[in-house]
Amino acid sequence: MKTNRNMLRSVILPALFALALLTTLAGTPAALSAAPAAQAMSAQAAKPSADSKLDINTATADQLDALPGIGTAYAQKIIAGRPYRTKLDLVYKKIISQATYDKIKDQIIAKQPKASAMAPAATKGP
Repeated sequence: MKTNRNMLRSVILPALFALALLTTLAGTPAALSAAPAAQAMSAQAAKPSADSKLDINTATADQLDALPGIGTAYAQKIIAGRPYRTKLDLVYKKIISQATYDKIKDQIIAKQPKASAMAPAATKGP
């Protein structure tokens, strides 16, 4: 009986201790820090910057069609309703529903033409 206890103390308990230690170390901040970093990167990718947002005043039908909830028919309605002062004009002008707008609002922008493009043409004097 003593040999079984000695075996338990000398072999099995250290093995269990080592297993518990490895399991604990697997959950250390060094091992867990990779997960939040990956989540942060995916969150940044999910939020497009102003430069990467799709301009609804200049986008092609194919580009608009790629947006969630926007098909060929909505893409054509968006193009036909141009120009837009703000991206909310899509809802105000009843081009798309509020629910559809909520799906795409973080991916679009309504850029305005530069002032020089809007200035009237210079007339020649007599």
